[in-house]
This record gives sequence, structure tokens and C-alpha cells, in this order.
Amino acid sequence: MTQRIALAGNPNTGKTTLFNRLTGAQARVGNYPGVTVELAHAELDLGANAGVVQVVDVPGSYSLVARSHEEQVAIDALLGLEGAPRPELVVMVVDATNLSRNLYLVLQAQELGLNIVVALTMIDEAGEAAPDPRALSGLLGCPVIPVVARTGHGVDELKRCLVERLRARAEAGLRFAPSPRLRAQIDVVRASFPESWPSSDGLALWVLMSVGDGDELVLPEAVRSAAELALGDDEAGKALDEECVRARYAFIDQHVRVPEQRTQAQQLTHKVDAVMIHPVWGFALFLLVNLLLFQALFSWSAPAIDAVEAVFGWLGRTVSQLLGDNLVSELITGGVIGGVGSVVVFLPQILLLFFFVGLMEDSGYMARVAYLMDRVMKALGLHGRAFVPMLSGFACAVPAIMATRTMERQRDRLLTMLVVPLMTCSARLPVYTLIIGALYSPTAKWFGIPVQSGLMVMLYLFSVVISLIAAWVLSKTVLPAQGSALILELPPYRIPRLQDVARMMWQRARAFLTEAGSVILTCSVVLWVLLHFPQTPQDIQPPSQAANAAEQAELPETWRIQHSYAARLGKAIEPVIAPLGFDWKIGVGLIGAFAAREVFVATMGIVYDVGGDADETSDGLRDKLRQEKRADGTPTYTPLVGLSLLIFFALACQCMSTLAVVRRETHSLRWPIFLFSYMTVLAWCASFGVYQIGRALGLS
Repeated sequence: MTQRIALAGNPNTGKTTLFNRLTGAQARVGNYPGVTVELAHAELDLGANAGVVQVVDVPGSYSLVARSHEEQVAIDALLGLEGAPRPELVVMVVDATNLSRNLYLVLQAQELGLNIVVALTMIDEAGEAAPDPRALSGLLGCPVIPVVARTGHGVDELKRCLVERLRARAEAGLRFAPSPRLRAQIDVVRASFPESWPSSDGLALWVLMSVGDGDELVLPEAVRSAAELALGDDEAGKALDEECVRARYAFIDQHVRVPEQRTQAQQLTHKVDAVMIHPVWGFALFLLVNLLLFQALFSWSAPAIDAVEAVFGWLGRTVSQLLGDNLVSELITGGVIGGVGSVVVFLPQILLLFFFVGLMEDSGYMARVAYLMDRVMKALGLHGRAFVPMLSGFACAVPAIMATRTMERQRDRLLTMLVVPLMTCSARLPVYTLIIGALYSPTAKWFGIPVQSGLMVMLYLFSVVISLIAAWVLSKTVLPAQGSALILELPPYRIPRLQDVARMMWQRARAFLTEAGSVILTCSVVLWVLLHFPQTPQDIQPPSQAANAAEQAELPETWRIQHSYAARLGKAIEPVIAPLGFDWKIGVGLIGAFAAREVFVATMGIVYDVGGDADETSDGLRDKLRQEKRADGTPTYTPLVGLSLLIFFALACQCMSTLAVVRRETHSLRWPIFLFSYMTVLAWCASFGVYQIGRALGLS
């Protein structure tokens, strides 16, 4: 069987960088705690003496008592729980600039009898304050190899040590003498162990601390019962935890020299943090940074997006000319090429977002962002790190949802994913521009404020308020959890490595294209079919007003859309949307907008015989909307209907791309279905209230 080597340690100690250096893999790295949130595997050839081994990059953990999903993953991987094979060797990655804190995890691992090699990283930053590897090896009783993973210094020596250590076996043992009460508790738990378990004090102590911490570990019933009996009550668990923590740190303090002077990196970090995390100046600087991020996502990506659209537009026209005017040509150009284009068009914003996120993570600034925003976000049930994804949602929900990976707890990621789509993304702007421009006079004012610009600003503010309220409600109902303190290491500032940032950008873009993109493409083709079939319905005759062939030749596209399956669906849902002030034609637009919100404009252009190339500034489409009449002769589109439609688009999840990426990130259909359902119900209720109250007040 292939032997396994696990890389473990505190967050942000350089585990993944060392993993990449050892194996040649390209796992994501960053100067930010919690970058690794799942196991990464790769092979390492250690030569003829050891052969090929499997190396596992384990999520960072401060302790082997699980308090988060990532710590649980780490424990399962190191101890061989939940069906995971137990590694033959564990490389404990220890930060030389934070030796005392890092050694706590090493002592826990030794208590459990893990076969250990210590890789001492950050020795270049520690400088003269770096510990003596030989002295540290003598203290711990295991090899200690100094390495600089970014440059490769010490990696060959580490590989030789791995070969030797794979043949060794370690014994479990405590570094402190337990109190009489703790000794008795350990004995009770050891007596309940199955025969296949090693009968060690360290393992019994770990069970006691894990059960006392309220974990959800799967343990044999006899072991769990014995641990709960030994603890007796919550106070006993707290006393046990305090005794063990104090004893381990007492051992570390007694034997490890803490440098009196800060390292050069620590001195720089301390000076910069005086501004970066200042309650006033830090927040002001943070707003400036995010204004830059917002400007980049909203404006700087526009030329690239236009270029992508131009390329796919040219490709569609070229293919259409080559294949001629037929059904196959329309399917390829409108369904396949149009669908691929609707996927690729997101790439500029995705790449820009993760470029900035990568710079902030690698420099160490992202940790400061979480610290600054935690108090505000916590009051709403959100995590401090949720602010950047929510801000990014103003540009596009797709990259914003992908950015939630910077949060450790799955619950926090889910909650953020469920509220990010409520932020006013750029895809809503064409719809807002069309409706506001068509139904509200540019000269109209409300308390001296132009109605058109005021409405646009209010829609943005509305989205922020609703998203925060939704986060608070969901945190109390669907995803309740005890408020957890933000325990976050503030790493030293470092110059970002562009190659690491570029690698992360490529990984995120590739994941989107290969996984979410396939779903988007499929849905685009399905929607194309709905809007273009049936081709020649036999029960429909050309309109009588088409007096000659020349006039009839101009009608087929509009005529086909109005009698397509999508139109039939629009008419089928008309009883549901009529209380909102919508007719079946708006229903067709809503169906088309599911491919992408901005498709609503083009769909309405086709429905109203203006053409599929109509955009939000087309005077012809705006005129058609103003002139449209109901059966009783009253205008279909009034300012009140327009406001109802704006509210609906502000709240509804009319975006299959968002649902596809949520499906990918959660690996479940449950959450995208819930997201679509609650946002649709919320949008319907809000639009219903606006329209019906407006009518009751005599508004039009």
C-alpha cells in the first residue's frame, strides 16, 4: 500500500507552499489564515529507499480539539477517523517567528503518538531570533529541519529525513503530570477503548477534551459514555481544558526562549497596523480600497467584457454566414455560441476580483479587513470576512459567491452565498435603465431630486438594506448558530507573489468554466429552444394586417416568439404575475431573463417587434413600452408597473449563473433551490405590496 505523509500545522505557516515545493503541485497559497479549507493530495517520489508516497495538505488548525469544520477535517486526516487512512508520518510545519504558539499543536500530536518531523519555516524572516534546530530537536525528541519553502532551501534535507523517519515509530506520552482527578478520568476512558485502539493516555485525554468541547465526533458509544461519565458536568470539562492548556504552555515557556526583540517583519507589521486597524483611519482606508475594487469590477472590466461580446458576436455572424439561414445555424449561433458567450463574459470580472483578493490575501491585508468589519457583520449574523464578497456582488454575484471560500465555517459561507445575490449586480443595470428611461420623465423631480437618478440610487440602497435584513433573518432561522468570536491571526505584511496570485486566478477561472459553465451552457440552449419553437405552428395564421409578402417577411421572428413555448409559459404564469401588474409579455421577458438578467431587454425587443439587438437605450423599444395597451385600452406600462417590475428584478434570483455557481460551491441542489425559492417569494410579495398598495392609493 502507498504510504501517506500529512502536512499539518497552524494556519498560515506555509504548509501549502511547502506542499507545492515538495510535490510540484499547484495548490492555492496565500498570506491569510484559512486559505486551505479542504484536503489536497499529490504524489512525491522519495527514491528507491521509500518509493512514491502520497502527500496530504491538511487544513490549518490551532488545536486538535475540533471547533470548526476545517479543524474537524484536519483531525480526521491525522488520526484516521471517519474512514480516512492514518498517515505513517506527519510533517508538522512550525513558524519560526511564532514558535511558542506553534509548538502547542506539536505537543498535542506527540501525545497522540503521531510519527512526527518538524519543518521549521519562516527562518529567513526570524533572522537571528530563529531557534536552534538541534536544540529544538533534542527537546521534542524528533527531527527538526529548517526550510524556506518559497526558495526551496532545506527541502532536499527534509526529503532525506522523511525517508529515514518513515521507518521509525513514535510512542505516545504526556509532557506533564496529570492531577489526581485528571488521572482518574483518563483511566476511566482508557478502560473503554476497543481492542483495536492504542491504549494511551494521550488518546484518552484527546477524547475527554473533544467530548467536553461539545464536538460531533463519531465515537464508539462505550467510549463516549465513559468520557461523559468521567467528566460529569460542564465545569469538569472546563477545568480539564484549563489544566491541559496551562500545562502544555508551561512546558513550552520553560524550555523555549522567546526573543526579546521583534523580527524586522514584526516591527514593520506593528507600525503599519497602527494605521490599518485603527478604528477611524483603518476604516477610512478600507473604504478607499474597496472603492478601488468596486471601480475595477464595475468599470475597468467593461472594455474586456465588450471585447468578449464583440468576439462572440463576430463568431455568431460568421457561422451564420457560413451555414446560411436555417434552424441548425440558429441553434449553433443563438444557442451554443450565445450560451458559451454568456459564460465567458463573466471571466473579466472573475479574474479582476480574484486578482485583488489575491493581492489582499498575499500581502496580509485581508486579515485586517476581517478584523475591521467583524463587529458590524456579527450584529447581522454574518462573518467579518463576508464584507468583500458582498461588496463584490455589486459587480457580479458569480465571482462574489466564489470569494466566500475565504471563510472557514461552512455555515458562514452558506449564509453569505444566500444574501450576495440580493446586491444590485451590473446585470440588473440594463433592466433598470430601460424601465426608468421609458416610464419616468427625465424632467420629473421628487423633492428637488431628479426621479430617474434618484430611483437608481434608491435601488442600490434598497439592495444593501434588504440583503442585511435577509442575513439577519436567515441567521436566526435557516442557519442559526452561536455567535463565534473571530479568532484570526494577523500575519506579517509581505510583498505579494504575482505567480501565486496568477495561479489562484487561473484555478478559479478554470473551475468556473468547467463546472458552472457547463450548467449555464445547457440552460442557455434550453431557453433558446423555448424561445424559438415551435417553428411553424399549424394552428396559427399570419396576422390579417400583414397585407403583402413584403410586410409578412418582416414578421416571422416576432410572430414566432409570440407563439413559442416560452410565450405559452408566459401566458400560463400570467395569473400568478398579474397581481404584480405584469402581463404575459413581461412573463416571457422574465423567462428569458433567467439565462441572464440583461437578456430581459433583448427578449422584450423581440416580443415587441423591435429586434433582438435592441438595448436599454433603444428609443424604439421605449416607445413600444409606452404605447402598449391592455384589452381595456389602459396603458400596460405605468410608473407604478415600472416600480413593481424594478422591485421584482431587485429581489428575484433571475440568474441561472448564480444558481449554477452556488450548486458548485455547496455540492448540493438543496441550497440553489432554496435560494431561488426564497428570493422569488420575496420578490413576488414585495412587488405585490408595491402594486396593490399603489393602486389602493390611486397611483398609476
